[in-house]
Amino acid sequence: MFKQQTYKERRAELRRRMGGGLILLPGNDEAPANYFDNAYAFRQDSTFLYFFGQNLPGLFGVIDADSGEETLYGDDFTVDDIIWMGPQPSVAELGAQVGVSDTRPSAALEQTVRKAVRQGRPVHFLLPYRGLTQIRLARLLGVDVAALADRMSVDLIINVAAMREVKSAEEIEEMERAFDIGYRMHTTAMKMCRPGVTEREIAGAIEGVTKQYGWGVSFHSIVSQHGETLHNHCHDGVLESGRMLLCDAGGETVNNYCSDHTRTYPVGGRFSQRQKDVYEVVLAAHDHVAAMVAPGMMYRDVHTASYRVLAEGLVSLGLLRGNADDAVAAGAVSLFMPHGLGHGLGMDVHDCEAMGERGLRNFDIVAERAAEIDTCILRNNWRLRPGTVMTDEPGLYFIPAYAAKWRSEGKCRDFIDYDLLETYFDFGGVRIEDDILITGEGRRMLGGGRHIPVTVAEIEEFMGR
Repeated sequence: MFKQQTYKERRAELRRRMGGGLILLPGNDEAPANYFDNAYAFRQDSTFLYFFGQNLPGLFGVIDADSGEETLYGDDFTVDDIIWMGPQPSVAELGAQVGVSDTRPSAALEQTVRKAVRQGRPVHFLLPYRGLTQIRLARLLGVDVAALADRMSVDLIINVAAMREVKSAEEIEEMERAFDIGYRMHTTAMKMCRPGVTEREIAGAIEGVTKQYGWGVSFHSIVSQHGETLHNHCHDGVLESGRMLLCDAGGETVNNYCSDHTRTYPVGGRFSQRQKDVYEVVLAAHDHVAAMVAPGMMYRDVHTASYRVLAEGLVSLGLLRGNADDAVAAGAVSLFMPHGLGHGLGMDVHDCEAMGERGLRNFDIVAERAAEIDTCILRNNWRLRPGTVMTDEPGLYFIPAYAAKWRSEGKCRDFIDYDLLETYFDFGGVRIEDDILITGEGRRMLGGGRHIPVTVAEIEEFMGR
């Protein structure tokens, strides 16, 4: 948790930006895994954490942007609770820690919200991503759950995203701690990458690292010899000599700030010439992005620049024909990299995405405003600004089913050598990812000058120790 003043200033800034109305910021509740008392690991809602700081279930924050009142709703633990959990702070004590003097029981929340509704006041909320929160919010507002999407506050989405995207100095310090966790994860995975080791062993080991040094993983780890499957969460493979392992994984600090890195390296520690050739193309795109991003740039321009470097490399390998710029314009590179260059990073591994184009059922409601404010919630109109953290993660993948579909449709046949491409169907994929902070002067990688081994020479030297 940050100092009390941080949360007070954030809430005051949100009130100023919103101008009026009642702002509802629900925390998360426990989510049972297979029965009520056996829950998934608790993860607090990031926006609630950002403004109210408390990492416990059953809390709900309300900010009255007209009167300036701030209230934390929740119930004190009973003696029965304490038997199982030990002594716990009261809701009043929790509120005091983050500068909120007005605390009330959960049952009082309905009266507050219903009063605002009766008075015709604006009631601002973000569309919840959890079903139980949706149900609770719908009951408070007296509407059907299906109506929430039409009633969510575009103003609140825009203002929360604008605030959360730009990281303060203390947030950057926290993200440097997240880098340290990621460094330990990925160097552990490299050391374990030997023939006969299972993907599950490595996935389990790096998850253990995140529990030793932080809250846990920032997303389900991708640890697979099938790097061509972008989100491969199956860890049943046994590492084989001659293959490459793609490890895309990150950790969260105890204050829930995330890291996200990817490395791809050879089982046993030595790249074949073909693996090295493909890897160097991806690394060139990664390094080009790391050197070019600057405040004021549009994300889409950085993405296109990465595609051009990949296209040049694919031409050099013979997989693409003709001019690299023409190949990019024709869309040929997306066969090999069918995802965006990167995403925002912060308290969520895809920062603010619950409020963004991939998180809302009907983003059209938000799209026009999002394009005007150019935050990370609409990537195509995302303008990088000092304090933004974004991932830099180009890749090349050889996906047989996808390539067969393109070939059958005749897509980009003037650019793609489909016959040569078939010889890569046993290759897998390569992705390289690091986290970049946009500064007032330019950019820097998170890590305080350290980096996870990334060049061919660094990886082979590290894995050979």
